[in-house]
Amino acid sequence: MSKSGLFAHFGSREDLLLAVLAHGQAAFTKCVFQPAMKEPRGIPRLRAMFTNWLDWTESAELPGGCPMIGGAAEFDDKPGAVRDMLAGGQRLWIETLKRAVRQAIDEGQLPETTDPEQLAFEIFGIALVVHHHRRLLGYPKARTRALAALERLISQK
Repeated sequence: MSKSGLFAHFGSREDLLLAVLAHGQAAFTKCVFQPAMKEPRGIPRLRAMFTNWLDWTESAELPGGCPMIGGAAEFDDKPGAVRDMLAGGQRLWIETLKRAVRQAIDEGQLPETTDPEQLAFEIFGIALVVHHHRRLLGYPKARTRALAALERLISQK
């Protein structure tokens, strides 16, 4: 399809970007979140979410990397519908991670003093650095380091 044909189908560049993000967010839910929900509540589910997230960012079906991470870098300081959609999806994922941490606390797998917001923040940070180190720097140990970092976070709480 030609570039002009593509834009004619979507009406505008923004509409195209929103459609790409909607598709990416739906695929993320299908590949990352839904399989993790089959795991028991608590740390097993949290680990599955993280591992699936790493699998997602390493997927050959994402030749340009995660569309949400790429979009965040491009639109983080550009107000509008694309940024709003990106931010909304990221906030939803952060809330999902926090909920999984709270469930691990409820299951007695993490201490009651664990701060779900802090742990979700740190997990998100690990995922971002993995993406950066693996994709930009070509660091072959990124996944191994990320999994070790997650285990250290869980064991320190």
